[in-house]
Amino acid sequence: MRNWWAGLDGKSRTAAASVCVVVVMASLAWAAVPLYNLFCRVTGFGGTTQVAEVASDEILDQTINIRFDASVERGFPWEFRPVERTMTLRIGETGIAFYEAYNPTDHVVAGTASYNVTPYAAGGYFTKIACFCFTMQVLQPGERVQMPVTFYVDPDLVNDMDARDINTITLSYTFHPAELPESAAPVATN
Repeated sequence: MRNWWAGLDGKSRTAAASVCVVVVMASLAWAAVPLYNLFCRVTGFGGTTQVAEVASDEILDQTINIRFDASVERGFPWEFRPVERTMTLRIGETGIAFYEAYNPTDHVVAGTASYNVTPYAAGGYFTKIACFCFTMQVLQPGERVQMPVTFYVDPDLVNDMDARDINTITLSYTFHPAELPESAAPVATN
């Protein structure tokens, strides 16, 4: 490689260096989104919640209020709302909340939900066991569904200097349009 580089004139070296910089920058840009998502999932940064397969094995006497919020992306035709606006749980206790979605249109609509919690310091402690947000949702014309989220607040919250004084966590979802899968053909209506 050294002999190759030495054999280039000034303009060729500049062009080769520019190509190398572009390749490195494109590689970093391509890797940035998955690395950022991984960072957020691991740390709870930006209100990103955690995921677990089982409930907490520790339940504290201290309670915490959970608020539920719902919205849809501008132009998305669904109606979407939490069934219950708030609940109070003991820290570590498993809770289940329902959100309702309604497709008022005359065609099949698919959507996916993005989510976060506030305050952001609670993201690393709000743990979902099961959630409608893990998969795409497809609603037939006029269909109304209730979708559950099962969760708990990790007891380690009380040991975190930045999070231990949190007494209310807001769980927010926003539904966005998704491309309709071929398997989701419209249901024939009479």
